Formats: sequence, structure tokens, C-alpha cells
Amino acid sequence: MSTNNASFIRTTLLMLIVGAAILLGIILSSLWLVDQTRSTFNYVVQERNIRSTSADLLQNLVDAETGQRGYLIALDQSFLQPYNEATSQIGSNLERLAKLVNGRPVKEERMPELQRLIETKQAEMSATLALAQSGRQAEAIAAVRSEVGRELMDEIRQILDSYKKQSDVNIETGVAEQVEAMSHLQWFTIGGAISIVLVVGGAILIIGQHVRDLSIARSEVEQLNSNLEERVNERTEDLMKANQEIQRYAYIVTHDLRAPLVNVMGFTAELDTSLKALQAYVLADGQALSDQQIQEARLAASEDLPEAIGFIRSSTKKMDGLINAILKISRDGRRQLKPEPIDVKALLEATGASIHHQISEGDGRIEMDVKVPAIVSDRLSLEQILGNLFDNAVKYKHPERPLVLSVRAIADGKRMVRIEVGDNGRGIAEEDHERIFELFRRSGQQNQVGEGIGLAHVRSLARNLGGEITVKSDFNRGSTFILRLPTDLSKLVRS
Repeated sequence: MSTNNASFIRTTLLMLIVGAAILLGIILSSLWLVDQTRSTFNYVVQERNIRSTSADLLQNLVDAETGQRGYLIALDQSFLQPYNEATSQIGSNLERLAKLVNGRPVKEERMPELQRLIETKQAEMSATLALAQSGRQAEAIAAVRSEVGRELMDEIRQILDSYKKQSDVNIETGVAEQVEAMSHLQWFTIGGAISIVLVVGGAILIIGQHVRDLSIARSEVEQLNSNLEERVNERTEDLMKANQEIQRYAYIVTHDLRAPLVNVMGFTAELDTSLKALQAYVLADGQALSDQQIQEARLAASEDLPEAIGFIRSSTKKMDGLINAILKISRDGRRQLKPEPIDVKALLEATGASIHHQISEGDGRIEMDVKVPAIVSDRLSLEQILGNLFDNAVKYKHPERPLVLSVRAIADGKRMVRIEVGDNGRGIAEEDHERIFELFRRSGQQNQVGEGIGLAHVRSLARNLGGEITVKSDFNRGSTFILRLPTDLSKLVRS
């Protein structure tokens, strides 16, 4: 380790220790102030509850007294409803108030007196109501006029008012303490922030001394990254060239194979002409032949030779179709790519619309979830890939359930997109997942017309676009084809 590096490490560690100490001081002071604030807040909340409960209790007593007097005057049962509601709440409010003032000596010492006065007041109201209900209204009114009930209410109101006033004073004191604590917290924060700024400033000055070394190292890393990207592009270009070489080889082979096939087809025409002459000669009566010879000649002329010729023709026709398919793949591979901006969502919707009538006839549906912007690629190749995948989903749908075609497009890293085309069709056996991409290979029950070139063509197109296609499938449950493509084909084409 160099002297400069050792000095840099020691200085950095010192700055970190100082900064950590300042942060620890800020945290501890903040925790202490938060604890103080919490205690003050709880105290204020409890005082507010004492005041609120005192007011509720006084209001209950007033409501009960109002109902009592209304009933004594009018003997109307409706006045007993507010009386009963108020008296039902007096007990719970009184019990709650006793719990709240517990631990507050000034208020707690007057609590027994308050409880006694309230009990006496409730007894007085109950007694007058009992007199009135027994038909002794005059006695009940006389008891009320004796001023005993009013004096009890005055004493109760005095105690509850004192509770409220004391709570108001305590709330104001608590709020003042809260404001003071917030002020202290503010100053602690400002002081800590200034200290941290000083520490960070010192650290920046120290780090600035080593910027040149770091700049040199960064330049070296950038150079390495640049070379790495170039190597990746070169490997991609090599893969594309290899793919094109394979396609050119397929073109040459298929072109050379086609010449003898043309000859074979020509010979079948000559055989057909010879067959007519042979039939005319064998079926003539100009020469004596045995019955067996005549029968065999006639059978060969009428059945064997036509059957052989038909077989040759059908085989050569099939081989010609396969060769044309290979030539098509080769031509597509040699076709010059034309990168252009493509709206992936619009392209998928257009491809889906082309098979919508086939899906809707079987009560199926298409589900799309596209979350990628436009990409730069070859439109024709991409249309062929998606069209083939969509057509296969319809072609190999499960006969016992409606087709559900699920299409999803998402970003796959910074330079790739991922398009998934899934269905709930027949599915593909696990051992055939790679085999289906080989030329002239098919999977599962062969009850559909085809030569086994579609997916081979799709893979060829995908690789020609700098991408790849794979499949995930469960037999009898469905398949999902996963297409990965670069977001900008023009970069690969230019390279």
C-alpha cells in the first residue's frame, strides 16, 4: 500500500468516526427530545380527557335534572326519557373521571366529595320522581323548592369547574413545554446539519486529492468496457454470418437436388407414353400367349405400372414442395433486412385481428398485455414470425375447450424485448420441445396438413433478426413460445 493511499484511508476513517459521532449525538438528543415530547403529549391528552369528561358529567346531571323537573311539572312520561339516558351515563363518566384523576393529588383528594354529592343528587331526583309517580306531586314539588337539589348542583358544578380550570392551566403549560422541546430539537438539528456539512466538506477536499488517480482508473475501465462491447458485437456478427452461411449452403444443396428431380419427373412422362404403347401391344391378339401371361400383362398394364407412375409422381411432387420450402427459408435468410420503427402493440393487434374470426367461431378469445415501446426491426420478418405462431395456436387448439390466446410483450433488459405467445391447446411433449424447431420435424398426433417447416422457418427468421425463440409447454395443457429480439436491429445490421 502506498503512502498516499495509507494517508487517504486514515483521513477518511477519521472523518467517518467524527461524522458517526455527530450523527450519534443527534440521534441520542433527538430520541431524548422525542421521549420528552411524548410524555408531555400524553400528559396534555390526559388533561384534555379530564376536562372533557368533567364537562360530559356536568351535562349529564343538568339533563337529568331538566327531565326530573319537566316530569314533576307536567307529569308527562316523555320527560323521563332524557332523564333515564342521562342517569345511565352518569355512573360510567364518574368512574372514568376517577381513573383519570388518579395520580393527581389536587384533583384526586376532591374525588370522594364529588362522588358523595352526585350520589346524593341522584337520590334526591329519584325520591321526587317516586313521589310524583305515586300521586304525591305536591310533595315532590315542595321537595324541589326546598333548594336542596340546587345547592347540591352548585357544589358539584364548583368541583367540576375547578377540574376544568386546572386542566386548562395544565394544557397551556404542556403546550408551552411542547413548543420549547420543538425549538430545542430544531436547534439540535441545525447544529448537527452544520457539523455534518463541515465533515462532508472536509471529506470532499480529501477525496479531491485522489481524483486524478481515480480518473485514470475510470478511463481504463471505460476502455475495457468499450472493448467488451465491441467483442460482444463481433460475436453477434459472427453468429449472424454463420446463420447466413448455413442458409446459403441450404440454397446450394436444394438447387443441385432439384435438377435430378426434374429429370425424374420427365421420365415419368415418358413412362406414361410407353405405358400406352405397351397396353396397346400386350392387349392385342396378334401373338399366342398363355392365359396366365396375358392376365399378368394385362394386370401390369392396367394396375401395376399406373400405380408405380402415380407413386413416383406424388413423391416427386412432395419432394419438390419440400425443396421449395427450403428455398423459401434460404431466400428469406438472404433477403436484405430493412430495419424500421415498429409499434409492437399495433403489430400484435393487427396479427390477432387476422385470426379473430377463427377464434371467435369456437368461443375463444385473445388476451394482450403489451408493455414495450416501439422497436427497430424488420417488419416483414416479424410479421411472418408472429403470423406463424398465431396460426399454429389456432391450428393445434384443444378440441374440447375454447382457445385462449395470451400475448404478452415486456422489456428484457436494456437492449432486448420479450414477446410471449401462449395458448391452452394440445401442448407439446417435453422430449419434443427442441425437435419441433428442426426442419421437417413435427410433434404429436399428425391430423393437420403440414410439412414441418413452419417453426424451423420461425427460428431461422428470429436468429436472422439477432434474436432467439424457445418454448415452454405442458402436454395437453398448452404452450408458450418465447421470442427474444433486440430493441434496435439497425445497430447489428450496421456492424
